[in-house]
Amino acid sequence: MNISTMNISTTNLATMNARDPADSTVQVTQWLHQFASALTTQDTLALGDLLAADAHWRDLLAFSWNIETHNGFDAITSMLGRRLSAVKPSRLRLAKGRTAPRRVMRAGREVIEAIFEFETADGHAEGVLRLVPDSSASTGLRAWIVLTALRSLAIVPAQPGAHSPAINDYSRDFGGENWLDKRNRARAYADHDPAVLVIGAGQAGLAAAARLNALGIDTLIIDRNARIGDNWRKRYHALTLHNEVHVNHLPFMPFPANWPVFIPKDKLANWFEAYVESLDLNCWTASELVEGSWHEADQCWHVIVERGDGTRRLLKPRHLVFATGVSAMAQMPALPGLDTFGGTVLHSGQYTEGAGWKGRNVLVLGTGNSGHDVAQDLHSSGAHVTLIQRSPTYVVSIREAQRVYALYAEGIPIDDCDLIATAMPYPVLRDAYQFSTAVSREADQALLEGLSSRGFRLTFGDDDTGFQMMYLRRGGGYYFNVGCSDLIVDGRVGLLQFEQIDQWVPQGVRLKDSSLLPAELLVVATGYKNQQEVVRASLGDTVADRVGPVWDFDEGGELRNMWRPTAQPGLWFTAGSLAQCRIFSHYLALQIQARLRQNTGK
Repeated sequence: MNISTMNISTTNLATMNARDPADSTVQVTQWLHQFASALTTQDTLALGDLLAADAHWRDLLAFSWNIETHNGFDAITSMLGRRLSAVKPSRLRLAKGRTAPRRVMRAGREVIEAIFEFETADGHAEGVLRLVPDSSASTGLRAWIVLTALRSLAIVPAQPGAHSPAINDYSRDFGGENWLDKRNRARAYADHDPAVLVIGAGQAGLAAAARLNALGIDTLIIDRNARIGDNWRKRYHALTLHNEVHVNHLPFMPFPANWPVFIPKDKLANWFEAYVESLDLNCWTASELVEGSWHEADQCWHVIVERGDGTRRLLKPRHLVFATGVSAMAQMPALPGLDTFGGTVLHSGQYTEGAGWKGRNVLVLGTGNSGHDVAQDLHSSGAHVTLIQRSPTYVVSIREAQRVYALYAEGIPIDDCDLIATAMPYPVLRDAYQFSTAVSREADQALLEGLSSRGFRLTFGDDDTGFQMMYLRRGGGYYFNVGCSDLIVDGRVGLLQFEQIDQWVPQGVRLKDSSLLPAELLVVATGYKNQQEVVRASLGDTVADRVGPVWDFDEGGELRNMWRPTAQPGLWFTAGSLAQCRIFSHYLALQIQARLRQNTGK
């Protein structure tokens, strides 16, 4: 299972040269001064002196109340012309207490990178600049990339029922409610409805609920599993995360410094459980959304939640957040003759361990991370394993895969890393991933040649952008090699192309050359359905069709329907890696807060 971080630069962050950092600070300050003046006067000519012709402006709520990117000078100035009078940006300055301006490489380009802050009509905002040298500009610099992001809303009256613990909330009250009494009452929802209902208690749901809770928004999480963390706890025995610990913190509670570099699934599952208790998050386990409908007149949902004891509750939240992830509903392909197969069939999400298959013939269909990991686990348990490849797969060594997370190993504060990570618009992100993939391909050359010699079909992505773009576009199609590729190269794990199969038969699979490959177990590692189908199952066709597909990039270079308004009022989506969930839960929560507190459709 991949845990991938969106919009992280893939280039080395080493200092470009030994110039005095104070020089960069002076240059950025001068540029910001002129930029502020140009915005105030809406002077397009002045902006032309400050922005590169190929500039990109990514905005996270600060100017647009959306997540969107504008590419090129004309698109940027058009956006500013429409929005400056309402946004009223002011007090642009270098951000205090943040990483100082520094000279770095981004997607093969030398830049000065700086974090700045400013005020808008709606609240406090921050941003990232990437400035490139240009002797024709009056400041000697032009902006190649600008990120603007809303940090917090201006103080407004709290919504009735919103609550943030105060210093006296849990003081001694002899004869009255103690902390546990209040917590039990809050999460029972016996006499009120949550403002927000979050479906799913994985990293997406927990991060969203934590952000909302911190803003004083009454939020309930429901999860169909019996325990919080079971979405990880119940996965296969050997599972650990495929990226390093410093990338993967949740909001407000970073992992302890002594945690392993690659987090084991059960350790993460237990942390999720502790996270809910520590942050006073309201959660119903063994609970599932059965059905629901949007009531326009009341501007809220009417949803039925079935509890573990079989009882049902009607809840009327104003917002639903689907946090079921990109792996909610198993995708089971139609396989010829499978109904005649006499062995056991499992989806990879159901597979736990291979001890019971020692000495027996096993097939694993699918060559992504799960397929390879399951095959390696079965082989290590003594099973005779054949991996079936359906389509070309990107393979990268686990060491090289960490290249895309280099920013988080630089030692700067994680909040700065997260902000910098979002400042990578789609066109530049694509270029950066092409560079990273090319470097990794060269480093892994011997491994890749060994796989090719065994008949393993390789790909490097539609445009040679590697696993990150494959994850963001389709949610899979790659493998981080932690040993299974070596087993394939050595012939210890067999390899079969799906095209060689005629049909499944009671004893296994019959191949097109009429030979029989015996098997007693088939593990299907073929991925999961789109979140649109999760909505269809619980809210019906009308809502699902109105929302449309979730995930993959839209025409503007942003993930479709993720962390921003959908075509269905009051319906939101969040998913992805721990880093994605940590970063974008902030912007999701701000949008919901604005709607609840200001009753605005912005």
